[in-house]
This record gives sequence, structure tokens and C-alpha cells, in this order.
Amino acid sequence: MRKDRARILLVEDDESLGYLLSEYLKIKNFEVAWAKDGKDALIELEKSEYDLAILDVMMPEMDGFTLGQKINDNYQNLPFIFLTAKSLKVDVLKGFHIGAIDYLKKPIDEEELVIRIERLLSRLKDKQPTYERTPVYKVGEYDFNSLNQELSYNGQKVNLTVKESELLKYLVDKKNQLCPHKDILIRFWGKNDYFNKKSLNVFITRLRKYLEMDPNIRIENVHSKGYILRLP
Repeated sequence: MRKDRARILLVEDDESLGYLLSEYLKIKNFEVAWAKDGKDALIELEKSEYDLAILDVMMPEMDGFTLGQKINDNYQNLPFIFLTAKSLKVDVLKGFHIGAIDYLKKPIDEEELVIRIERLLSRLKDKQPTYERTPVYKVGEYDFNSLNQELSYNGQKVNLTVKESELLKYLVDKKNQLCPHKDILIRFWGKNDYFNKKSLNVFITRLRKYLEMDPNIRIENVHSKGYILRLP
């Protein structure tokens, strides 16, 4: 993190809940900017840097899923979580597919929210020195710069999200070894459950797509056990 106090962008259109959460997070020693809709959130992102964004899904003008996609496209170093009353499986999976690192359902317990935020930020902070030590990897015919979150093939570059880059680096470090589902989920999602496993599947599908130009690279699914990144 850039400073001792993490900066959080809260995007919530409900006046009562937005005020309650922003004040509670400030009490817990976070710096908080509260945006009341998606458009205001994008203005905030242009003005300042944040360590985490908390996005409501049901908002006027621009819903949280649309905002999350814009963050994923334009602010790839910013992790975000969804906070919403939409609890159908299809909505949860959509949130993870967009790139969310967590999905919390309303009504939310404020203490639980703080614990999840602290765990997420702690995991991201712990990974930063590793990137600085060994930022560039050779992955088959690809060059993978984990510091810049870039995957290159014959001059063509793909910009990865934070979690895509973290997951790829983990698989590369353990190439040709079985990486159990449980180990990956606990490390990157903090919890081994059904929805997080579905989210992991989405990220693996993305990585396979990015790596498909080199036929010698495979991410194998070992049924009910985990994944193996096969490299020559």
C-alpha cells in the first residue's frame, strides 16, 4: 500500500447505508470517499488513487456491473468487491466474471465487512515484494511481466487484471505441479466455497484464452483435485 491508511472508494446510492458504511470505515482507520452513483465514482477515480473499491450493484444511471467492467478495463490495479442484495447464483457468477475479488450480500454486518477488507488488502500487500524481486518470466513463447501485469507474444500484449496476474504467477511458480483447488481458493479468495470455485474456473478460462497462441502450454484440469500448468 502507498500509506498506512488504506484508501477505499465506496459506491452506494442508498443515503442511509452509504453514510453508515462510510462513517464506520472511517472509525476503523480507513480513508473513505463516498460516491453515490457510477458516474461520480469514475470522476473520483480520475482524481485520486484507491486501494479498494466497494460497489453497490443496483444503482441508477450506471449499475455496479457496468462500473466494475469499466474499472477492470481502465483501472486494472484497483481490486473491487460487490455489495448487493442480488443473491441469485447467476448474479454472483457475473460479478466474479467481471473481475470482482469478493461478493457480499446485503444486509451486511459492518464488522464482517471490515474483516474481509483487511484480509483482502493484507493479501495484496504481501504479494507486492515478490513482484519486485522477480517481475519477468518466460512462459513458453510468452513473456510475462508480473510487475506490469503484461503478457506478451510476438509483440502482442495483453494487460492482465490484478487477480489474473497473481494467479498466473502462482501457476508459473508451480509449473508442472498439481495446484489443489483448496490451496488456490484459500490463497486468493480467502475461502473455499462453491461460488469462489466458480470464480476460479472463470479466471482459469481467461488464462487459457490468453495462452492459446502457444500450443505447448496447457492448463490441465485434474478432476476434483486442481490444476496443472504444463510447460515444456
